[in-house]
Amino acid sequence: MKKKSFYLLLFFIALGSILSYNYYQKIFGKAITKEFILFVKENTTLIDIKEKIKDYTKHPNTFLWVAARKDFINPKSGRYVLKEGMSNNDLVNMLRSGNQTPLKIAFNNQDTLEKFSGRLASQIAADSIALLESFTDKEFLKNNNFTKKSVLQIFIPNTYEVYWTIPANQFRAKMLSAYKRFWNKSRLQKAKDLNLSKEEVIILASIVQKETAKNTERPIVAGLYLNRLKKGIPLQADPTIIYCVKAQKGQDYVVKRVLTADLAIKSPYNTYKNRGLPPTLIAMPDISAIDGVLNAQKHNYIYMCASVDKIGYHAFARTLAQHNRNAAKYHRWLNKQRINR
Repeated sequence: MKKKSFYLLLFFIALGSILSYNYYQKIFGKAITKEFILFVKENTTLIDIKEKIKDYTKHPNTFLWVAARKDFINPKSGRYVLKEGMSNNDLVNMLRSGNQTPLKIAFNNQDTLEKFSGRLASQIAADSIALLESFTDKEFLKNNNFTKKSVLQIFIPNTYEVYWTIPANQFRAKMLSAYKRFWNKSRLQKAKDLNLSKEEVIILASIVQKETAKNTERPIVAGLYLNRLKKGIPLQADPTIIYCVKAQKGQDYVVKRVLTADLAIKSPYNTYKNRGLPPTLIAMPDISAIDGVLNAQKHNYIYMCASVDKIGYHAFARTLAQHNRNAAKYHRWLNKQRINR
């Protein structure tokens, strides 16, 4: 009788140990078998999360079991990096606290706020409409002395670390702070030495940005435009004419060749008809274009046109006669390529 009781006791001890082990494993054991990124939106439920993690855990239902025992119902939205070996307890605690992992977003130069907002919306949770409304908020523009066109200048193309759930207004504030930091004492002094405000530097940089994609050529192009400004000669910058054409025909309209008729467009952005800089930037310049203006090369060039000998670059000239020869050569090349527009 004593022997039977002893074995029965051992059985219950073993059973208890197994149950305790299984209980512990469900809560604290390895649940995530492979690292992956979990996106949780505002309306995401625990059932949705179970479906999202089912390919990354051996027992997805145990997540719901642990959540129930921890009285966890509403996950906080965010972008979460789930590490291999995480337990269900770790996962529940992460989603309860909203301890998401920041991500790096990047953007290059964009022509319009609409395109920029769309680019951002593909990287963070905020939609393009919310972002655009934030960027063009009347009070924000008034308080910072911007317009719907000039506000594009605060967005300096770069890589930034943010949370996926960053609200539109917070993102806007982050960009404004980065813009103010960008314009440090050194850059402001260089702008002053050129007799330009930082806004004027960015306007010119946006033209340089569109004129050439070659970083090494940007200081040369910037120097040419500065020469024209100093001499009171119209910039005659084709990118501003393309800007005018797109304003009339739509941003998706493709312009590969500026026509003589385009030069007659009535617009403050037409630098063939108007002297000086246009009212605002025509696109979002990147850092190399801005610094290209601030560190413009000193030379005597007044004219330029696209080079046919070195595609992607320009042929520069000091005299109109030299420029006319370069331009004639370029126009012959365009005709040969059958580029009419």
